[in-house]
Amino acid sequence: MGEQSRHKVLREAEFDPAIKTYWVLSTIIICVVCIVTIPLIPVIVLIVFWFMDRWIARLKCTLTDRTLEIKKGVLNRVQSTIPLEKITDLQMYQGPIMRMLGIEGFKVETAGQSVGPGGSLVNMVGIVNTEDFREAVLEQRDRLAAREHAHPSSPVGTQASAVSDEGAARTLEEISATLKRIEGHLANK
Repeated sequence: MGEQSRHKVLREAEFDPAIKTYWVLSTIIICVVCIVTIPLIPVIVLIVFWFMDRWIARLKCTLTDRTLEIKKGVLNRVQSTIPLEKITDLQMYQGPIMRMLGIEGFKVETAGQSVGPGGSLVNMVGIVNTEDFREAVLEQRDRLAAREHAHPSSPVGTQASAVSDEGAARTLEEISATLKRIEGHLANK
């Protein structure tokens, strides 16, 4: 996990300190809804405050020239590297508490993602200027796609076409061998 990205960093996200308040308020609401946990609210809030400082310190969202890299977690650390060409959208969202605190979140949606309906691979809350960060990611994705389209002889394009050509040649050889066997059987009859 300590490995640095091999890609050029274009933008590092900053996180709004209001995300700490957001998580504390969300926790209090959950405790109130669960009724049984109401007496535990002071203890839970102290734990959340302590935990959130560490969680925010580990929270990173980096846009590189080819990927979106996300690191988060205290006990269970998660590191996601999402190739920009796989990103289909960064869905913006803002619930009532988030609106009250002036923060937004986004969900990363990718082509072929393996999560259920309505799910996303990565969910980020509290990036400062979320809309600007989202636009930067989508613009870099589009630039990368245009560059790959304009220069299909790039190392990635060459490798993909070589694999494709090799597979096509193998398939043609198999078809040719099958046709020769069929001709041989027909000639023997």
